Formats: sequence, C-alpha cells, structure tokens
Amino acid sequence: MSAIPPPQAAGSLLGKVAIVSGSNSGIGLAIATELADRGAQLVINYPFVSLAAEADTIAAGLPTKSIAVCADLSTVDGPQVLADAAAAAFGRIDILVNNVALAVNLPFEEQTLDHWDQLVNLNCRGTFLLTQKTLPHLPKSGGRIVNICSVSARAGPPLQTIYAGTKGMVDSFTRVWAKELPPKYGCTVNAVSPGPTATAGFLAAGEEAMKVLQPTIDATPAGKRMGKPEEIAYAVAFLCEERAGWVNGQHMFVNGGLYID
Repeated sequence: MSAIPPPQAAGSLLGKVAIVSGSNSGIGLAIATELADRGAQLVINYPFVSLAAEADTIAAGLPTKSIAVCADLSTVDGPQVLADAAAAAFGRIDILVNNVALAVNLPFEEQTLDHWDQLVNLNCRGTFLLTQKTLPHLPKSGGRIVNICSVSARAGPPLQTIYAGTKGMVDSFTRVWAKELPPKYGCTVNAVSPGPTATAGFLAAGEEAMKVLQPTIDATPAGKRMGKPEEIAYAVAFLCEERAGWVNGQHMFVNGGLYID
C-alpha cells in the first residue's frame, strides 16, 4: 500500500513566476496572495496609472519578490506590455492566470454595442492575446495556464447575455488549448468557475441587486452564502501545483454546487 502524499506546504511553488491578470483587487488579488504564500514570485497587474501606488504596495507586501505592472488588457497592446514586463523582470513565466474580466447586468434589450466592445475586448480578446504573448516565455515543461471562467458560462443567468457569452468563449478557449498547447509547450490548461463571490466590487452592486441575487445564494447546496475569494484562490493554486500535472482540460466549478455539470 503506497503512502499518502503529504499536503502541499508553504514553498511548494518556490521559484515559480506567476502572472495574475487583474490582480490589484478581488479574486485576482486573492489568487496572487495564495500563490505568493506558496512561494511564487508574482506579477501584479492593474489597468490604470491612477492605481499605481496601491498596486506597488500590494506587490511590496507579498512574501516573495514581486512587481506591479500597469497594463490595460482591454487594449490591443496591453497583453504584450504585461508579458514583456514579466519576462524582463524574471526571465520566465511559469504560471498564467487569466483572471481579469468585466460584467454588465442589464436586460437584453438595454445592452449596447459599447457594452459588447467593453466585455469582448477585455474578457475574450485580453485572454486570447495575453496567452499568446506568454507562451514563448513558458518553461519546456510544467507550465500552467488557468482561465477564470464563471458559472454564468453554462448556467445561463438572466441579465448577462454578453458577459455569459464572453465567459462561454473562455470556456471554449480552455477546451481547445488543453488539446493544442500541451504537446507544443509542455503546459496544462484548465478553468476555474466561481459563482457569486463576496468581493468588494460584487458587494458594491447595491441592495437591489443583492435582493435579486439572494434566491440564487439561498439555492446553493453547500451553504446559503456567497463564496470567499480565498476559496477560489485555493482551487487555482491546486491546479498550479507540480502534482497537478495530470489535470488538464478541466473546468472546476467552485461555487458550492450552485451549478453541477
């Protein structure tokens, strides 16, 4: 009978370099913190110069050598800026977490082409381009790509026509890349799908929005609550571990069983 392997300990990602897009707040910040606590060096990404001081403080407060990079991933050039800065600072990129995204919650009739451009350019094109620009910097084996998807991609919630569609595209990216990229780049590609998560941005939606959401929260099998950012981060970190190298092409739902595939 083989011995049970020990749990992952602090330092299990020691020496790894990770980019987490949109990591100056919310789920992205929780993911960056979790990976740094396991020893990874982090590239904190933020979109606007006005957020520089806050992002620099976050990077300086992590337990590993980390940097903050201003790059708006909704632009054509932003992904290249982020990947280049990471490679210049550390010489390699071991882990890419495509986290940054924007949501719009409106009736279908009220969603506009401006909303379309905002969400598609950031959620889809940003993920597409950042992954392309990161691939040349991955190690020959052991690289990790984790796409943060959403329960909305498959559950089809009202008011999220464009957002759910963009996350559906990221879901499809994951399936295709998991077959196409590992033979060429020695990486794995997986997705993590949060449900409603108690981030500052989510909670700022207001009392009326929370009333609409409450029945969904109450229907969550594992508990009548929203998820915690650190719970999403734990799942992402698992997929980044060396011992998760045989996990590829998976869509991990981290939402208390709100949606079960």
